[in-house]
Amino acid sequence: MKYGTLYGIGVGPGDPEFITIKATKILRKVAVVFAAASTKNRYSLAVDIVSPHLTEGMPVESLGFPMTRDNEILKSAWQDNARKVAKTLEEEKDVAFITLGDPMTYSTFGYVMHTIKKSYPDIPVKVVPGITSYQAAAASAGRVLAEGEESFTVVSGALGAENLKEIVDHTDNLVMLKVYRNYKEIIDTLKQLDLTDNSILISRCGLDGEQIVQNLEDYSDSVPPYLSLLLIRKNSA
Repeated sequence: MKYGTLYGIGVGPGDPEFITIKATKILRKVAVVFAAASTKNRYSLAVDIVSPHLTEGMPVESLGFPMTRDNEILKSAWQDNARKVAKTLEEEKDVAFITLGDPMTYSTFGYVMHTIKKSYPDIPVKVVPGITSYQAAAASAGRVLAEGEESFTVVSGALGAENLKEIVDHTDNLVMLKVYRNYKEIIDTLKQLDLTDNSILISRCGLDGEQIVQNLEDYSDSVPPYLSLLLIRKNSA
């Protein structure tokens, strides 16, 4: 059986001009663009980002993913959405699955790709990398992520500051993503580790309302926007 090609396309963190030339070329030739969204509101920032690059009349389909940590519910959603994507691919049509940042970095696309490869091993999959949120944030803040022989580690703050405590002794610099929900706990931990002076909070990078906070002491009691991350250095720049 012949299939179309599934393209996993990273569209960057927010600015439509951060998307790659290769990505825009593919988006203009596929039959359908799929985008992940919450089952609660179906809004997709990724769709907003690619809209200026789509041909008129391009079909854009939203795939609902529940915001839960229940593995059974998540697995069911991945399988359901993989079948929806595969249905178009079975018609020998190429499709794009767009995702914020990079498809291989904390992306919903990764789960869909694994599911499709398992259930439909003959479907060809190609990945187009995208600029990550922390690359764009480092550029906006003028903060070098690593230089010389330094290392840097990317961790998620979705479950709090536990990863920060475990990793800080084994790296020179850190990027902590998804800090919105547990921001107070994360800031308290940075204070304990004496790292607040060397940390920068960046919110809504590349979007209207972009915010760069250099002094976390002035922002410790506030709640940052949903799209927020921290750049953390162990030593002064």
